[in-house]
Amino acid sequence: MRFRIKDYILTFWLLLTIITTMACLNSPASERNLSPQFSNASTAPVHYTYKVINTYPHDREAFTEGLVFSDGILYEGTGLNGKSSIRKVELQTGKVMQIHNLPVEYFGEGITLYKDRLIELTWKSHTGFVYNKDSFELLQSLSYPTEGWGITFDSKRLIMSDGTSTLYFWDPYTFQTIGSIQVHDGSTPINNINELEYIDGKIYAIIWLTNNIAIINPDNGLVTGWIDLSGILPAQNYTSPENILNGLAYDSTNNRIFVTGKLWPYLFEIKIVPE
Repeated sequence: MRFRIKDYILTFWLLLTIITTMACLNSPASERNLSPQFSNASTAPVHYTYKVINTYPHDREAFTEGLVFSDGILYEGTGLNGKSSIRKVELQTGKVMQIHNLPVEYFGEGITLYKDRLIELTWKSHTGFVYNKDSFELLQSLSYPTEGWGITFDSKRLIMSDGTSTLYFWDPYTFQTIGSIQVHDGSTPINNINELEYIDGKIYAIIWLTNNIAIINPDNGLVTGWIDLSGILPAQNYTSPENILNGLAYDSTNNRIFVTGKLWPYLFEIKIVPE
């Protein structure tokens, strides 16, 4: 009889284990406390190089942090405390046609356009500014809890980077966060996301301290392509470690991409070419 009782107990525990396991498998991932998995982790990105179509003059004193093209005009945001500004720049000549200087306590960062407004981030001040894009009149200030690096607009939402692997989506009226994505290449998070531009349904992001631009799916953060701009600035024009790639703008009317960098003497119109 002892053996039969033992067999019953063993059978009971086996059934209980099976039932518990099935319940866990059918429960939501959040209830199972599993680590989040990146989507489409096995999809390999396409690699691109470039062809220079045109070369234009650029202010060698401009510590470029943001770049936008609209209605034939380049809008540029520059950084450094005491030297930060927003500007209107003539493409063909590089001439600064209009400028607004920031107070010395602010380090200017990325810029974007939304309707008749120009929106500018600052680096560590948790403060942004909204200007009339024509007059540069200050319309309002905004605040955010992270650092400010890059910003762009996808026709519905503002997209903002803070130097991490996270991109934030903001309501363009309230500047409140309405979503976010984690940028990744396969299973690898991509950090140091800086200057942003929205091009044909994808987010293009310059990765700080590199010559690389990531092409990002805005739905899931997956990097679908890499653009390597190595060698675009001739070696003799590198005079400082600060001469890094950090300006990206798109002319949607004529399908042109422009790039420049901090303290670069040139701005380049490029065509993206598969390797």
